[in-house]
Amino acid sequence: MWIVPESAIPGLVDEQSAFEAIENCFAAMARRDAYNFPVVREALGEGRQYGFKSGLDRVGGIMGVKAGGYFPGNAARGIPNHQSTVYLFDPESGKPTAMVGGNLLTALRTAAASSLSIKYLARKEAKVLGMVGAGHQSAFQMRAALRQRAFEKVVGWNLHPEMLSRLAETATELGLPFEAVELDQLGAEADVIITITSSFAPILVDSHIRPGTHLACMGTDTKGKQEVAPEILARAAVFTDEVAQSVSIGEAQHAVAGGLLAEEAITELGAVINGAHPGRESGDAVTVFDGTGVGLQDLAVASKAVELAIAAGLAQKVDF
Repeated sequence: MWIVPESAIPGLVDEQSAFEAIENCFAAMARRDAYNFPVVREALGEGRQYGFKSGLDRVGGIMGVKAGGYFPGNAARGIPNHQSTVYLFDPESGKPTAMVGGNLLTALRTAAASSLSIKYLARKEAKVLGMVGAGHQSAFQMRAALRQRAFEKVVGWNLHPEMLSRLAETATELGLPFEAVELDQLGAEADVIITITSSFAPILVDSHIRPGTHLACMGTDTKGKQEVAPEILARAAVFTDEVAQSVSIGEAQHAVAGGLLAEEAITELGAVINGAHPGRESGDAVTVFDGTGVGLQDLAVASKAVELAIAAGLAQKVDF
């Protein structure tokens, strides 16, 4: 079995490698060559979440599970709030093949998913990027978004304004001006909005969103979480990584439960990637990507990390 520790991941899997892995993953899911197993998620109290995401890619020959969760007290400990490890197995024999550090990979694969949604769903002329949330993953989200459109400005909002320095510093690093704004101004200016929070109540409401906007909702991955009002999804063309997760633990759970959105109206982004769905159908359409985060994403980037680590001599082989 190969072991690729967290310390080896930086420099191995970059944004482009993660993007390609997730693009192929979503396409395989839409072809039904790969599928996710049911998610196990437990609330541990005090905001802590722990669970398991797993799946099988028949064609790619990848099977495994990511174990991990969200531990909000970790910031005070000097370590990321999100902690995870990916385990890979031979799908024919069940024999374990790899254990891979999953913290950086989770940030990269999450950013890759929203970046894919921008590539396939946002208007080509999008110029202003709106960021809702300034936590650890927000910088990854911004960097990945700028790979898809020629954004000229970033506007941002966070529940705790003192954290907006992360967005400002990232924008400066990328050569773009940044402005901290209220939500109504963010909605009025942004062509693309990424939400990446741990909210359990809607932050953006319908009046914030103007025609032509693309939203990548990336924070809702647990029952009860919510970043945007259901009315937004009711008038939008809604896309997701996996419909089953979207309606159960994703952003769409609230709109579907309220009768504002039919499950059948939600489209897998992989269908757009494969050319089976046109994606955005007009310049004025509002599009939403409900990025719930599926196990196959983690397996895809972990498998890539193992491949690169072996080639670079950074993977440890142990008998198991």
